[in-house]
Amino acid sequence: MKQSTNSDAFLVNAYMNGNESSLNELITRHKQRIYSFIYSKVFDRDVAEDIFQDTFIKVIKTLKRGAYNEEGKFLPWVMRIAHNLVIDHFRKNNRMPKFENNNDFNIFSVLSDNALNIEKQIIKGQVENDVRRLIEELPDDQKEVLMMRIYKDMSFKEISIQTGVSINTALGRMRYALINLRKVIDKHNIILTN
Repeated sequence: MKQSTNSDAFLVNAYMNGNESSLNELITRHKQRIYSFIYSKVFDRDVAEDIFQDTFIKVIKTLKRGAYNEEGKFLPWVMRIAHNLVIDHFRKNNRMPKFENNNDFNIFSVLSDNALNIEKQIIKGQVENDVRRLIEELPDDQKEVLMMRIYKDMSFKEISIQTGVSINTALGRMRYALINLRKVIDKHNIILTN
């Protein structure tokens, strides 16, 4: 079979304009890479095949709705869908421990494990993205203190000096930031995993 020289963008556009065979060409072109990626995470041929099928069902639905924004990034977009479906698979099968949202809960404890296997690395990346999105919902003063403390590893004394507030105010802002993060987690029903 002759390998097509049409770009992914051309094939996506052709498919969105009714050329069904363009999708087959895209699937054929990327099947091995996407399937191998999924299999490397789940280590089960049947599960990998199911997730692969679900990935392209999502791709088709998104393309049919006209919701795909072509920026020359078709393969990374499909890989992201596959990645999310792998995470959904692990969550559904309770293979990922969940943190209880109690007073001892520390959101950032999930970011500190250095000896991770591939599955946990994927999940850790997803959690880090979730945490960053959650932090963006905080008021600016709380976000500032939290970023300095967690990401810049500054002491409360250093934070106090840099922000021009008392140590107690900095501590209070950190406390409220964590309380508000818990509220946002509950509101969005987000599961942070380790």
